[in-house]
Amino acid sequence: MKGIVLAGGLGTRLKPLTKVTNKHLLPVYDKPMIYYPIETLVRAGIRDIMIVTGGNCGGEFLRLLGNGHEFGLKHMNYAYQQGEGGIADALALCEHFAAGERIVVILGDNLLEDDITPYVRRFERQASGARVLLKEVPDPHRFGVPEIRGERIARIEEKPLHPKSSYAVTGVYMYDHRAFGFCRELQPSNRGELEITDVNNAYIADGDLYYDMLSGWWTDAGEIASLFHAAQLVAQQRRSAVAADAYNGSTARADGLRRSFSESSGEPPIDGQSIPKVGSSQATATAEDAS
Repeated sequence: MKGIVLAGGLGTRLKPLTKVTNKHLLPVYDKPMIYYPIETLVRAGIRDIMIVTGGNCGGEFLRLLGNGHEFGLKHMNYAYQQGEGGIADALALCEHFAAGERIVVILGDNLLEDDITPYVRRFERQASGARVLLKEVPDPHRFGVPEIRGERIARIEEKPLHPKSSYAVTGVYMYDHRAFGFCRELQPSNRGELEITDVNNAYIADGDLYYDMLSGWWTDAGEIASLFHAAQLVAQQRRSAVAADAYNGSTARADGLRRSFSESSGEPPIDGQSIPKVGSSQATATAEDAS
Protein backbone atom coordinates (compact mmCIF):
# COMPACT_ATOMS: atom_id res chain seq x y z
CA MET A 1 0.00 0.00 0.00
CA LYS A 2 1.33 3.41 -1.01
CA GLY A 3 0.27 6.88 0.05
CA ILE A 4 -0.23 10.06 -1.98
CA VAL A 5 -0.72 13.59 -0.65
CA LEU A 6 -2.09 16.01 -3.23
CA ALA A 7 -0.78 19.48 -2.41
CA GLY A 8 -0.91 21.33 -5.71
CA GLY A 9 -3.08 24.21 -6.84
CA LEU A 10 -2.68 27.93 -6.32
CA GLY A 11 -4.79 28.37 -3.18
CA THR A 12 -6.75 31.31 -4.59
CA ARG A 13 -9.47 31.03 -1.92
CA LEU A 14 -6.85 31.75 0.73
CA LYS A 15 -5.46 34.96 -0.76
CA PRO A 16 -3.71 37.11 0.36
CA LEU A 17 -2.17 34.40 2.58
CA THR A 18 -1.11 32.46 -0.51
CA LYS A 19 0.34 35.32 -2.54
CA VAL A 20 3.87 34.27 -1.56
CA THR A 21 3.49 30.62 -0.55
CA ASN A 22 1.64 27.37 -1.22
CA LYS A 23 -1.42 26.99 1.02
CA HIS A 24 -0.23 23.61 2.28
CA LEU A 25 2.77 25.32 3.89
CA LEU A 26 0.55 27.60 5.97
CA PRO A 27 0.37 26.84 9.70
CA VAL A 28 -2.56 25.04 11.25
CA TYR A 29 -2.14 25.66 14.98
CA ASP A 30 1.41 24.40 15.69
CA LYS A 31 2.38 22.63 12.44
CA PRO A 32 2.47 23.29 8.70
CA MET A 33 -0.74 22.08 7.07
CA ILE A 34 1.08 19.43 5.00
CA TYR A 35 2.22 17.63 8.16
CA TYR A 36 -1.29 16.46 9.05
CA PRO A 37 -2.07 14.29 5.99
CA ILE A 38 1.44 12.82 6.09
CA GLU A 39 0.97 11.88 9.76
CA THR A 40 -2.42 10.36 8.93
CA LEU A 41 -0.80 8.04 6.38
CA VAL A 42 2.10 7.14 8.66
CA ARG A 43 -0.27 6.26 11.54
CA ALA A 44 -1.98 3.83 9.15
CA GLY A 45 1.34 2.06 8.55
CA ILE A 46 2.01 3.56 5.12
CA ARG A 47 5.69 4.34 4.62
CA ASP A 48 6.01 4.85 0.85
CA ILE A 49 4.59 8.32 0.21
CA MET A 50 4.52 10.77 -2.70
CA ILE A 51 3.82 14.51 -2.39
CA VAL A 52 2.33 16.23 -5.45
CA THR A 53 2.89 19.97 -5.28
CA GLY A 54 2.60 22.90 -7.65
CA GLY A 55 2.73 26.66 -7.99
CA ASN A 56 5.89 28.66 -7.35
CA CYS A 57 6.89 27.00 -4.09
CA GLY A 58 7.70 23.42 -5.07
CA GLY A 59 11.21 23.68 -3.71
CA GLU A 60 9.93 24.79 -0.32
CA PHE A 61 8.32 21.37 0.21
CA LEU A 62 11.68 19.71 -0.27
CA ARG A 63 13.29 22.13 2.17
CA LEU A 64 10.57 21.53 4.75
CA LEU A 65 10.04 17.77 4.41
CA GLY A 66 13.38 16.56 3.07
CA ASN A 67 13.46 12.78 2.91
CA GLY A 68 10.72 12.42 5.49
CA HIS A 69 12.99 11.46 8.38
CA GLU A 70 10.94 13.61 10.77
CA PHE A 71 8.02 11.25 10.12
CA GLY A 72 10.06 8.09 10.50
CA LEU A 73 10.36 7.58 6.73
CA LYS A 74 13.46 6.48 4.82
CA HIS A 75 12.63 8.66 1.81
CA MET A 76 9.95 10.90 0.33
CA ASN A 77 8.83 11.06 -3.30
CA TYR A 78 7.81 14.25 -5.12
CA ALA A 79 5.93 15.21 -8.28
CA TYR A 80 5.04 18.62 -9.70
CA GLN A 81 1.65 19.64 -11.13
CA GLN A 82 1.64 22.52 -13.58
CA GLY A 83 -1.31 24.89 -13.31
CA GLU A 84 -4.66 23.94 -11.81
CA GLY A 85 -5.76 20.88 -13.74
CA GLY A 86 -7.82 19.45 -10.90
CA ILE A 87 -7.39 16.70 -8.32
CA ALA A 88 -7.64 13.88 -10.86
CA ASP A 89 -4.98 15.57 -12.98
CA ALA A 90 -2.64 15.63 -9.97
CA LEU A 91 -3.41 11.99 -9.19
CA ALA A 92 -2.58 10.98 -12.78
CA LEU A 93 1.01 12.15 -12.20
CA CYS A 94 1.46 9.34 -9.66
CA GLU A 95 0.84 6.36 -11.93
CA HIS A 96 4.53 5.51 -12.22
CA PHE A 97 4.89 5.79 -8.44
CA ALA A 98 1.92 3.51 -7.70
CA ALA A 99 3.33 0.86 -10.06
CA GLY A 100 0.11 -1.17 -9.98
CA GLU A 101 -0.21 -1.21 -6.18
CA ARG A 102 -3.17 0.03 -4.19
CA ILE A 103 -3.02 3.61 -3.00
CA VAL A 104 -4.46 5.81 -0.26
CA VAL A 105 -4.86 9.40 -1.47
CA ILE A 106 -5.33 12.38 0.87
CA LEU A 107 -5.91 15.97 -0.11
CA GLY A 108 -3.22 18.12 1.45
CA ASP A 109 -5.69 20.53 3.09
CA ASN A 110 -7.73 17.82 4.84
CA LEU A 111 -7.44 17.19 8.58
CA LEU A 112 -9.27 14.47 10.47
CA GLU A 113 -9.42 13.23 14.02
CA ASP A 114 -9.86 9.53 13.23
CA ASP A 115 -7.02 7.09 12.82
CA ILE A 116 -7.78 5.72 9.34
CA THR A 117 -6.08 2.39 10.00
CA PRO A 118 -9.37 0.42 10.35
CA TYR A 119 -10.65 1.82 7.05
CA VAL A 120 -7.39 1.01 5.29
CA ARG A 121 -7.53 -2.56 6.62
CA ARG A 122 -11.07 -2.95 5.22
CA PHE A 123 -9.87 -1.65 1.88
CA GLU A 124 -7.06 -4.22 1.90
CA ARG A 125 -9.65 -6.96 2.40
CA GLN A 126 -11.69 -5.81 -0.61
CA ALA A 127 -11.24 -7.96 -3.69
CA SER A 128 -10.99 -4.82 -5.83
CA GLY A 129 -12.33 -1.32 -6.25
CA ALA A 130 -12.29 1.89 -4.25
CA ARG A 131 -13.26 3.11 -0.80
CA VAL A 132 -14.18 6.61 0.37
CA LEU A 133 -14.86 8.15 3.78
CA LEU A 134 -18.01 10.18 4.43
CA LYS A 135 -18.83 12.77 7.08
CA GLU A 136 -22.10 14.55 7.86
CA VAL A 137 -21.61 18.31 7.48
CA PRO A 138 -23.75 21.47 7.75
CA ASP A 139 -22.63 22.74 4.32
CA PRO A 140 -22.53 19.77 1.90
CA HIS A 141 -22.84 22.06 -1.14
CA ARG A 142 -19.13 22.87 -0.72
CA PHE A 143 -18.09 19.27 -1.38
CA GLY A 144 -18.76 16.15 -3.38
CA VAL A 145 -22.12 14.87 -2.07
CA PRO A 146 -23.12 11.19 -2.17
CA GLU A 147 -26.59 9.97 -2.99
CA ILE A 148 -26.91 6.98 -0.67
CA ARG A 149 -29.28 4.09 -1.42
CA GLY A 150 -29.23 1.43 1.24
CA GLU A 151 -25.68 0.23 1.78
CA ARG A 152 -24.32 1.69 -1.46
CA ILE A 153 -23.59 5.07 -3.00
CA ALA A 154 -25.69 5.54 -6.15
CA ARG A 155 -23.88 8.64 -7.39
CA ILE A 156 -21.71 11.53 -6.24
CA GLU A 157 -22.40 15.13 -7.28
CA GLU A 158 -19.65 17.75 -7.13
CA LYS A 159 -20.66 20.91 -5.22
CA PRO A 160 -24.41 20.60 -5.98
CA LEU A 161 -26.79 23.52 -5.49
CA HIS A 162 -29.36 21.12 -4.04
CA PRO A 163 -27.50 18.33 -2.20
CA LYS A 164 -29.23 14.95 -2.07
CA SER A 165 -27.79 14.18 1.36
CA SER A 166 -26.12 15.96 4.27
CA TYR A 167 -22.89 14.01 3.79
CA ALA A 168 -19.61 15.06 2.21
CA VAL A 169 -17.11 12.80 0.52
CA THR A 170 -13.98 13.67 2.47
CA GLY A 171 -10.59 14.09 0.85
CA VAL A 172 -9.46 10.53 1.61
CA TYR A 173 -9.69 8.12 -1.32
CA MET A 174 -8.52 4.51 -1.58
CA TYR A 175 -8.06 3.08 -5.06
CA ASP A 176 -6.86 0.00 -6.84
CA HIS A 177 -4.83 0.22 -10.07
CA ARG A 178 -7.86 1.10 -12.21
CA ALA A 179 -7.95 4.69 -10.92
CA PHE A 180 -5.30 5.78 -13.41
CA GLY A 181 -7.18 4.29 -16.33
CA PHE A 182 -10.26 6.22 -15.26
CA CYS A 183 -8.16 9.41 -15.02
CA ARG A 184 -7.00 9.00 -18.62
CA GLU A 185 -10.61 8.79 -19.82
CA LEU A 186 -11.82 11.95 -18.10
CA GLN A 187 -12.91 15.13 -19.83
CA PRO A 188 -12.55 18.55 -18.15
CA SER A 189 -15.57 19.70 -16.18
CA ASN A 190 -17.28 23.09 -16.49
CA ARG A 191 -14.55 24.38 -14.19
CA GLY A 192 -11.92 23.27 -16.71
CA GLU A 193 -10.56 20.62 -14.35
CA LEU A 194 -10.39 16.84 -14.18
CA GLU A 195 -12.63 16.02 -11.22
CA ILE A 196 -11.90 13.29 -8.69
CA THR A 197 -15.69 12.90 -8.34
CA ASP A 198 -15.74 11.54 -11.90
CA VAL A 199 -13.16 8.93 -10.92
CA ASN A 200 -15.36 7.89 -7.99
CA ASN A 201 -18.42 7.75 -10.22
CA ALA A 202 -16.54 5.48 -12.63
CA TYR A 203 -16.04 3.03 -9.76
CA ILE A 204 -19.74 3.36 -8.89
CA ALA A 205 -20.65 2.51 -12.48
CA ASP A 206 -18.59 -0.66 -12.09
CA GLY A 207 -20.37 -1.45 -8.81
CA ASP A 208 -17.05 -1.33 -7.01
CA LEU A 209 -17.07 1.68 -4.66
CA TYR A 210 -17.56 1.24 -0.91
CA TYR A 211 -17.64 3.69 1.99
CA ASP A 212 -17.21 4.17 5.72
CA MET A 213 -18.50 6.92 8.01
CA LEU A 214 -15.99 8.94 10.00
CA SER A 215 -16.80 9.15 13.70
CA GLY A 216 -14.45 11.99 14.70
CA TRP A 217 -14.20 15.50 13.35
CA TRP A 218 -13.06 16.30 9.82
CA THR A 219 -12.42 19.57 8.04
CA ASP A 220 -10.68 21.00 5.05
CA ALA A 221 -8.54 24.12 5.42
CA GLY A 222 -8.89 25.55 1.94
CA GLU A 223 -10.67 28.79 2.88
CA ILE A 224 -10.00 31.49 5.46
CA ALA A 225 -12.88 30.39 7.70
CA SER A 226 -12.11 26.68 7.45
CA LEU A 227 -8.39 27.30 8.03
CA PHE A 228 -9.26 29.09 11.28
CA HIS A 229 -11.72 26.32 12.20
CA ALA A 230 -9.08 23.66 11.58
CA ALA A 231 -6.69 25.41 13.98
CA GLN A 232 -9.43 25.53 16.62
CA LEU A 233 -10.12 21.80 16.26
CA VAL A 234 -6.44 20.91 16.56
CA ALA A 235 -6.01 23.22 19.57
CA GLN A 236 -8.95 21.58 21.34
CA GLN A 237 -7.54 18.15 20.56
CA ARG A 238 -4.17 19.18 22.02
CA ARG A 239 -5.80 20.55 25.19
CA SER A 240 -7.84 17.37 25.63
CA ALA A 241 -4.71 15.25 25.23
CA VAL A 242 -2.83 17.34 27.82
CA ALA A 243 -5.74 17.09 30.27
CA ALA A 244 -5.94 13.32 29.78
CA ASP A 245 -2.18 12.96 30.34
CA ALA A 246 -2.41 15.07 33.51
CA TYR A 247 -5.31 12.97 34.82
CA ASN A 248 -3.54 9.70 34.04
CA GLY A 249 -0.38 11.01 35.66
CA SER A 250 -2.13 12.03 38.88
CA THR A 251 -3.94 8.68 39.01
CA ALA A 252 -0.66 6.82 38.58
CA ARG A 253 0.95 8.87 41.36
CA ALA A 254 -1.99 8.18 43.69
CA ASP A 255 -1.76 4.45 42.93
CA GLY A 256 1.94 4.56 43.71
CA LEU A 257 1.33 6.24 47.06
CA ARG A 258 -1.31 3.65 47.93
CA ARG A 259 1.08 0.82 47.14
CA SER A 260 3.83 2.48 49.18
CA PHE A 261 1.50 2.96 52.15
CA SER A 262 0.30 -0.63 51.86
CA GLU A 263 3.84 -1.96 51.97
CA SER A 264 4.74 0.12 55.06
CA SER A 265 1.54 -0.61 57.01
CA GLY A 266 0.95 -4.16 55.96
CA GLU A 267 -2.70 -3.37 55.12
CA PRO A 268 -3.87 -2.01 51.81
CA PRO A 269 -6.00 1.15 52.05
CA ILE A 270 -9.61 0.91 50.95
CA ASP A 271 -10.31 2.49 47.55
CA GLY A 272 -10.96 6.17 48.04
CA GLN A 273 -9.41 6.19 51.52
CA SER A 274 -7.10 9.12 52.12
CA ILE A 275 -3.43 8.33 52.60
CA PRO A 276 -2.12 9.68 55.92
CA LYS A 277 0.45 12.41 55.71
CA VAL A 278 3.87 11.64 57.10
CA GLY A 279 4.11 13.02 60.64
CA SER A 280 0.34 13.07 61.25
CA SER A 281 -1.12 11.44 64.36
CA GLN A 282 -2.90 8.89 62.15
CA ALA A 283 0.33 7.92 60.44
CA THR A 284 2.15 7.67 63.81
CA ALA A 285 -0.56 5.48 65.28
CA THR A 286 -0.54 3.28 62.24
CA ALA A 287 3.23 2.89 62.44
CA GLU A 288 3.09 2.09 66.18
CA ASP A 289 0.32 -0.48 65.61
CA ALA A 290 2.37 -2.11 62.89
CA SER A 291 5.39 -2.38 65.20
